[in-house]
Amino acid sequence: MNLAVILRQVPDLIEPLEVDASGAALDLSAATFVVNETDDHALEQALLLKESGGGTVTVVALDFGEVDNTLYTAAAKGADRIVKVAWEQTQAPSPHAAAAPLAEALRTLAPDLVLVGVQAHDELDGVLAPLLATRLGLPYVGVIRGVKAAADGRTVVVCKEFPGAVMARLTVRLPAVLGILGADQPPRYVPVSRIRAAMKSTRFEEVSHAAGLGPSGIAVTRMAPPPAGARAEMLTGSEAEVAQRITELLAEKGLLK
Repeated sequence: MNLAVILRQVPDLIEPLEVDASGAALDLSAATFVVNETDDHALEQALLLKESGGGTVTVVALDFGEVDNTLYTAAAKGADRIVKVAWEQTQAPSPHAAAAPLAEALRTLAPDLVLVGVQAHDELDGVLAPLLATRLGLPYVGVIRGVKAAADGRTVVVCKEFPGAVMARLTVRLPAVLGILGADQPPRYVPVSRIRAAMKSTRFEEVSHAAGLGPSGIAVTRMAPPPAGARAEMLTGSEAEVAQRITELLAEKGLLK
């Protein structure tokens, strides 16, 4: 099976994020980037499918942030082919803007199955996977927790999660695009020595794109940290005094008659 995985860079939330001077985007000048968590699960699921039934795993990523480190790590984990797509913008690619160049790269690869993290923590709507499916003319199923290759070689069986922890087992005809929430097992650890070895032996296929960015589909006009909530009122005094104050507060809010 020819498997393709999209890997995205997202700001590391270990440090607080700041809004830039425009008031409409994050200030990424001092940000540290890491691989998007659900994309990491998508890579793990692809590697599991390769190990169980054979095939190849191709990782596709936009050239943004500290993507080289992520791509070398993917190669060390077992990815067979690395494709790095040009990205000339200074701001992080939104799903709408990234869909065109990524879809163009995927179209040349003609994969049987495309695996994408269902969402990234720096986006609004989690639509990259369905946008890719639309551009490629392929079926899409999202919020997937586990994929198994069927014996016929033409379908996969997926576990889709619905609200309320309801799980459905679906058979999906290939080729298709899947939005991965979690792999069948946690993403594997890869030692630093293997990453260093991959840095010496791995060659990226660097490609440009002719599709252009096109309309993003959505524009952020203002961005701000969430407003701080009112401070809690600490009640002190005797039990009777505290009980009286609680009664007054409930009455003020119209909760007591």
